[in-house]
Amino acid sequence: MRRAYHFWTYIVTNYERTVMYTGVTNNIAQRLKEHYDNRGQEKTFAGKYYCYNLVYYEYTTYINNAIYREKEIKDMSREKKMAMISAVNPGWQFLNIEVCGEWPPKFEGRSLRNDKDKEEDATTNDDDEWWMGLTPPPIPPE
Repeated sequence: MRRAYHFWTYIVTNYERTVMYTGVTNNIAQRLKEHYDNRGQEKTFAGKYYCYNLVYYEYTTYINNAIYREKEIKDMSREKKMAMISAVNPGWQFLNIEVCGEWPPKFEGRSLRNDKDKEEDATTNDDDEWWMGLTPPPIPPE
């Protein structure tokens, strides 16, 4: 059986919606938790500016498409990004609960990311369908 791959290009913002960060991941729920864990830390852009609130995401099964789209979005003007987000999320609602099921994430049974977590990620089950039910927003016409 062929393995299915899942990738997301996403935009997170801070609480005031004044700073945006665009990224790519193969596990959007985990990535949002990592952004949340890094809040206030100067070592990352998203952490420095408290960007962990998801306002936009796109889904694809090809990493090259996700990376290309990330670069495309990063090259957009702020106004174009805002229009793109507003087209599918007019109120700029935070979508973290939709994706993660609960927000903010609880730390019970979960710690900050370390080498052990990375090892576990490498041995994930191919049949894991945690991503099912996440509907990508429509891409607005140019």
